[in-house]
Amino acid sequence: MPLNDLAALYNNNPAVFAGSVFLLGLMIGSFLNVVIYRLPIILERDWRSQAAEWLPAAGDAPAAPERLSLSTPRSACPVCKAPIKAWQNIPVVSWLLLRGRCASCGTKISLRYPLVELATGLLSAWVAWHFGFGAPAACGLLVTWALIALTGIDIDHQLLPDGITLPLMWAGLTAAVIVGPIAGSPIPVSARDAIIGAAAGYVSLWLVFHAFRLITSKEGMGYGDFKLFAALGAWLGWKLLPLVIVLSAATGAVLGILMIVLRGRDRSAPIPFGPYLAAAGWLAMMYGDGLLSGYLRLSGLSR
Repeated sequence: MPLNDLAALYNNNPAVFAGSVFLLGLMIGSFLNVVIYRLPIILERDWRSQAAEWLPAAGDAPAAPERLSLSTPRSACPVCKAPIKAWQNIPVVSWLLLRGRCASCGTKISLRYPLVELATGLLSAWVAWHFGFGAPAACGLLVTWALIALTGIDIDHQLLPDGITLPLMWAGLTAAVIVGPIAGSPIPVSARDAIIGAAAGYVSLWLVFHAFRLITSKEGMGYGDFKLFAALGAWLGWKLLPLVIVLSAATGAVLGILMIVLRGRDRSAPIPFGPYLAAAGWLAMMYGDGLLSGYLRLSGLSR
């Protein structure tokens, strides 16, 4: 189908566009599972390799690990090492057909894999339906996929990789310059708002971090949180940053209390803040103006 006809189809049929993006989101979700699992391993190997250059050799050098990237080697069962065939790698469907077990050795496959795929598909379709066919939807999908990957990695490793946060920030700034604000859409914002938003996002959490450390002699968050907040500022502009921080802090506080009460979690145990920032940033991207207006009406600041 010619591109012009496809664009017309998606413009005139929002459900068709959302359905197509749902299928795309399922496939992207499968790739995000790879990113969530492999990227921290790749980073750790790089850090160890760089550290080894500065440390004296102690005995025999360990054998070099198998080369690992986001594309190689092929996905395989972590237990029996059997390569995963194409039909076994269909998002969500394969997990259901295999009943959540490896086809070769019967080892359980984590439920998180189909959940990430399904969540990515549903959130992608939501973005497509909300924004409609066009540049804002493309921008919203990029932000959504990056936030899903960051959430998964931060939950597992309490790490927000520069390889995702910084490109996300620069993409927001670039979109602000090249695409610019579009009537009726919250993203991209103007270049001025994006630049101020990125700077304000980083500096605000940097100040909170150092104030908390001076008062308690502890580190309350990591530098990855600053960079993620800067990336959200680049995409959303500075005006929505207070809403993002309020939503993320409130959600983190509520869930943190529930985990302490219901699961007996140690109060001193660190809780990753990235997932709360990501969730609040996504909600602000989708419904920020409405949430902000509602809050101002409830507080009596807007008439």
